[in-house]
Amino acid sequence: MGIREEVYYEGGPAVGDLIINLLLGLTVVGIPLAVGAIVRALWLRYRITNRRVSVTSGWMGGDRIDVIYSDIVKIVTVPRGFGTYGDMVLTMKNGSRLELRSIPKFRAVYDYINEKLPAAAQKANAAAKAK
Repeated sequence: MGIREEVYYEGGPAVGDLIINLLLGLTVVGIPLAVGAIVRALWLRYRITNRRVSVTSGWMGGDRIDVIYSDIVKIVTVPRGFGTYGDMVLTMKNGSRLELRSIPKFRAVYDYINEKLPAAAQKANAAAKAK
């Protein structure tokens, strides 16, 4: 038997993202943002464990992407919603990127993911954050 997978976070995007974008949707310009937030709220789910990051998305939640920590070389975060949630982009060894939008408590999630990365990736993230 292998090591048991322990879930750190499982759920959808931050509720604040939906609320802010629905308020913006009251304007003509904000309608696409509101629709995007509704789709994210309905079909986007994150699962962050001690072994991997999984994102379920797409039409009716039909697409799933799993990334193991040893494949991640860089993490970039952007606070949103007055810092209550944020976006995170994970860059892989092969150059592909996985965007995690509207992650609740994204600073704690960043710290959790970063501590699971290989030492070289942790150093690169620390150097990028210091800039």
